Amino acid sequence: MRGRVAGLVGLVVTGMVLLPGLQTSGVAKPMTYDHLTKVQKRHLSGFASSEIDALRGTLSHRGASGHLQARPAAGNAPFYVPRSAAGCAYHFGSNVNMDTDCQNVSDATLAGRGQAQNETFLAEDHRRPGSLLGSSNDYRRGDGGCFSYTSTDRGRSFSDTAVPFGFTSGAAYGGAARQYWGAGGDTSTAFDTRGNAYVSCQVFNRGAPVSSNPDLSSALLVFRSTGNAGASYTFPARVVTEQPDVAGTGTQPFLDKQLLTVDDHTSSPFRDRVYVTWTTFAADGSGYIYESHSADYAETWSAPTLVSRTSPLCTDTFGAGTKQGTCNENQDSQPFTAPDGTLYVVWANFNNTVSGEDNRNQILLAKSTDGGASFSDPVKVTDYYDLPDCATYTGQDPGRSCVPDKRDNTSFFRATNYPVGVVDPRHPGRVAVTVGSYINRHSNESNGCVPTGFAASGLDTYDGVRKRGACNNDILVSVSRDAGASFTGTTTDPRRLTSITSTRGQAASSQWFQWSDFTRTGELAVSYYDRQYGSDELTGSSDFTLSGSSDLAHFASRRVTTSSLPAPTQFEGDFWGDYTGLAAYHGVAHPAWSDTRTPELFGCSTGAAASPSICTQRTADGRVANDQEAFTAAVAVPVP
Repeated sequence: MRGRVAGLVGLVVTGMVLLPGLQTSGVAKPMTYDHLTKVQKRHLSGFASSEIDALRGTLSHRGASGHLQARPAAGNAPFYVPRSAAGCAYHFGSNVNMDTDCQNVSDATLAGRGQAQNETFLAEDHRRPGSLLGSSNDYRRGDGGCFSYTSTDRGRSFSDTAVPFGFTSGAAYGGAARQYWGAGGDTSTAFDTRGNAYVSCQVFNRGAPVSSNPDLSSALLVFRSTGNAGASYTFPARVVTEQPDVAGTGTQPFLDKQLLTVDDHTSSPFRDRVYVTWTTFAADGSGYIYESHSADYAETWSAPTLVSRTSPLCTDTFGAGTKQGTCNENQDSQPFTAPDGTLYVVWANFNNTVSGEDNRNQILLAKSTDGGASFSDPVKVTDYYDLPDCATYTGQDPGRSCVPDKRDNTSFFRATNYPVGVVDPRHPGRVAVTVGSYINRHSNESNGCVPTGFAASGLDTYDGVRKRGACNNDILVSVSRDAGASFTGTTTDPRRLTSITSTRGQAASSQWFQWSDFTRTGELAVSYYDRQYGSDELTGSSDFTLSGSSDLAHFASRRVTTSSLPAPTQFEGDFWGDYTGLAAYHGVAHPAWSDTRTPELFGCSTGAAASPSICTQRTADGRVANDQEAFTAAVAVPVP
């Protein structure tokens, strides 16, 4: 098997330690990480593999970040103690904290648990300007959970909502009254045209040996909020699809990386239809994209429809199962709709043939004109190059890709490049798809960034990864002006494709985890993490930037964060989520990101007679341990 498949943007919800899938003998056994094929390991969501490493005792690669030293907490910190009716809400200048919970005090061995918020998402009601619904993978209850954050004042303040994902009907799980869920995440949000709001959540059970319960079931859920823009939800959740595995046999496929969209166009024949797409990893080693839809406000759902069909674009099947077609290794699907009711699905595909040291992959797109009942053959949006194998360049986080810094070696959280598509509401035939690429017009052989094939893990390698002025990740855009029939990136190499991140500072620094949206007047807005500011590229710190364009060829940018975010330390520094969000329809952009400027709180070690107290802690290399918080800001879309 050729090891060229990148580690994809997986969502935190797939953090199962034992995964349903393969059987290793005639006796049914629980699925473990070691039973996954090499390709599936590359596709598996980041937190799943991170959890597995921790339980398999492979923490030695964490290095300095894995050892915390207690220090007294700083005084007068406004985010430690509730100050008003807003609870622990706070802000950094124009940057607003969406999750208004007070940070729990965690144990140093569980850094991030009970505290972190990552994999942020944000939607805006197109008919009610200023009504926003955010969400994230939220750890306040200990394990990952689906929480949402609602604002009715254009993002100046938010209130928390605990989405009721704890149990659903147990009818499919041995006929029990209830099926309980241990964890959840992979959230996304959307509004329809009639005032309803929706939250998507993947739920799962970790099984043994994490718990004494062998149940390895998983399910995709959607919650509806009617009349209050996300302040409360239907219960129990409406189930999109599920994989019961109560006995922990590991014989069921595993559902991963789901995203939600709603056809919020009043002119559409499928007005208010709700769509969810995801990846199904099966025991035959395949990973196909599927779609399900609801025509009754998420009450009931269609049977899954295959999206990633056979195509001459897919030439290398890796020896995995091909029962559903030759495009059998896919991940990171995203559904989006056009005013005429067309449903588009864009995703990352790994079945393209490469030669020599080349290690590119491809972005594919299919569309449905019958409300998700069937899909066109895939078309090629663009090629792209994924981020480098982390262990090769940092000595950290084996088996995953990351965004290495150029000096301090503090940046080794899992990261990958993924596509985001959106339709221009003024010109519905104009479709823009953004994707990160490590090889681009600013980062290629001409400045010393050279693809060199693959590491033993199957992840990409390059010359020039930690050399200043050489390799860096750009956000590219591929455009269709014929309703997705062809794209500018179909025949244009990533080295020549339009780069959104083209300012002088960005040309020598990395940008990643983008999201995009069109304004109602046709400007494309794109937000992303960015290392063009200060010493970010050297230290592993990050900022957040918003770019905008009216012609999709020339972009202006604006810094969103009021100060730089230090490299994350929670989850041993390995996990910072897998995506971000953005809503910009009404002309003011509301990007969503996970912010690390808040110190993480721990209980101090005290004697039996001492009163309990709170400490911050430092890593062995002297950095203050930090929290991950869901943030946003209101920023006018910059246009050149």
